[in-house]
Amino acid sequence: MATFSLKSTLALSVAALVLASAPAALARSSPPGPAERCGPPDGVRRALTRLTADDHLAGASVLADGPCGRWTATAGTADLRTGRPMNTTDRLRVGSVTKTFTATVVLQLAAEHRLSLDATVDRYLPGLIDTHGYDGRRITVRQLLRHTSGLPDYLDAPEWEHPERLRYRHFEAGELVARALELPRPQRSWHYATTNYLVLGLIVQKVTGHSAEDEIGSRVIRPLGLRDTYWPGDATRIQGPHSHSYFTSGDGRRVDGTDWNMSLGGVGGALVSTQGDLTRFATALLGGRLLPAARLAEMERTVAADPDRLWPGARYGLGLISSPLSCGGVWWGHAGTVPGGHRALVAVGPGGRSVAVALNQVPDSLQAERDFRHLVDTSLCDSERTSV
Repeated sequence: MATFSLKSTLALSVAALVLASAPAALARSSPPGPAERCGPPDGVRRALTRLTADDHLAGASVLADGPCGRWTATAGTADLRTGRPMNTTDRLRVGSVTKTFTATVVLQLAAEHRLSLDATVDRYLPGLIDTHGYDGRRITVRQLLRHTSGLPDYLDAPEWEHPERLRYRHFEAGELVARALELPRPQRSWHYATTNYLVLGLIVQKVTGHSAEDEIGSRVIRPLGLRDTYWPGDATRIQGPHSHSYFTSGDGRRVDGTDWNMSLGGVGGALVSTQGDLTRFATALLGGRLLPAARLAEMERTVAADPDRLWPGARYGLGLISSPLSCGGVWWGHAGTVPGGHRALVAVGPGGRSVAVALNQVPDSLQAERDFRHLVDTSLCDSERTSV
């Protein structure tokens, strides 16, 4: 693309995962025989090559866990300055995958009867949404989770057309919500907006007395042993080994966008993690380890989503998206894009295979976006067994 626009890239970024059947029905096939080994399907390798060689993205990687065990596949470069190759162990900014972490905690609090999904925003945060025709007395927690609140996305404001100009600035959640309320009402009943999740974070803080980041840490990150997952706060640099991020500037140059203040995303998009941590989280969530069965079922009740904002055929639940697979069934989960250039996705598909995909440069063409979708589909659908 000619210019780097957070609005346009985020419109492509939301994506998701898991089973066509209930998590309890996750099936495991028999282990591979002595004449077989587990590894990346040829289709995955070809898809990675297309993304890096044909679409000119810096690097791409896939980590999969399934009936055969774990395999990885990579292509391209994690750090263009040093030439270090792409891998699946580096930390990266995961963008809107953060939303599923936040939604999980909201559902946990609902299971504990500390909040109600059908209560209004005004019950918990009176007066927060009460301007320009927006009314917190008519917006429920469930609508926030599902992006049917009618709230606009603050990232649709004109200043976010060039987010690199704001990359070192600190933002408060209340400030960003207030900016969203100055924007026109969305045209459609379903509208993807990180605004919704910033409001949810404020609700979590109100009902628990702790920040949503702290609650996610104590309820999800630490119990699951996600040692490479953390909140960066205002730190612009990623701790530990990490993949660099790249975006295309207005003059067509590839720019390193790794250093970034992600307070702009908050509990809607700021987490740093790894592909391994993401698959551990997704399989724990969808396997029933984080929520009671009834609350997980609520999470998976979806509504039709805007195909221009998500993938074709995708539907949105409570912090989860389902999207059809070419081999049948669906995958559930989430994806995210960050302004510095990273794209992350975690998914669980039929048969119990989970995948985490990372790009360290956002696709900047429709063909590259199609190739990314094909990589996800191939990673979940193609056979992972090959003859020795």
